[in-house]
Amino acid sequence: MHSDDTTLRRLQEARLLQARKPGDRLMLDDATLAAALDGSRPLTAGERAALQASPLTVRRLRHLALERRAASAPWRGSRGVLRAASSGALDAVVTEDGWWALHFVAAGTGWRTVLQLAPQAPFAPALLAARAPLRVLDGAGADILAGRLDADGECEAAWPFAAAPGEHLQAHGARFTVEPGETGTP
Repeated sequence: MHSDDTTLRRLQEARLLQARKPGDRLMLDDATLAAALDGSRPLTAGERAALQASPLTVRRLRHLALERRAASAPWRGSRGVLRAASSGALDAVVTEDGWWALHFVAAGTGWRTVLQLAPQAPFAPALLAARAPLRVLDGAGADILAGRLDADGECEAAWPFAAAPGEHLQAHGARFTVEPGETGTP
């Protein structure tokens, strides 16, 4: 029975979100929708009617709800994959979700690695405030970098491998991950 109720609710939600209505426009502003989402102010009868009559406003409410959930959800990690064109010298790679960039800077006879958090990442404020430890691993699970973000959302370390970044990453699965680190990470 519970499964049938869930299926019915999802079908109704999908129908509402796909609905299009000629001349539809946003009937409620973001502040009103946000107040309804956080429970600080319930919608009036007129606002509820406007919401139900406007598929566009329903989609905006859902978007704000998803944004809110993403911002409060703990970050669990991000993956990055080298593109086929990344077979030569590498300046930077970005995770699939776009929240992290890993930059490689030539330094003397070696390299420096700089991890940079995108300021628009939904979890950025929480990670920066917590100065949470994190690590970057290559495709074989070896540490590329471990540390804490500075106030600018960056973490820097020497490249730990003999091969240049592009060569090393290609040889170890052509991928990398950024994940929460151990509590003892410097």
